[in-house]
Amino acid sequence: MPNRQSSSSARAPRASFRERYATLEKRRSELVDRLTALDAKAQAHPGYKRALKLLNDTFRREKLPQRLAVLQAAAWLIAVLEKLFSVV
Repeated sequence: MPNRQSSSSARAPRASFRERYATLEKRRSELVDRLTALDAKAQAHPGYKRALKLLNDTFRREKLPQRLAVLQAAAWLIAVLEKLFSVV
């Protein structure tokens, strides 16, 4: 049957809610640390405020599965800020 899963292709058990929550919180904390490590010139940039909003307000508002996407967006924005202000 085309849509049937065979028993040999068993998936690894999914992590519990608490484990996934803790992993995302740890990643969020690491990103906040990267963001606050930027200098004062970078902190004056509007992208800095947007990254903070993503890591705080938007992250807290989203459900657990969407939080990963919010963290990826914030990580991208932080990387852009790091590149932008490391050249100058």
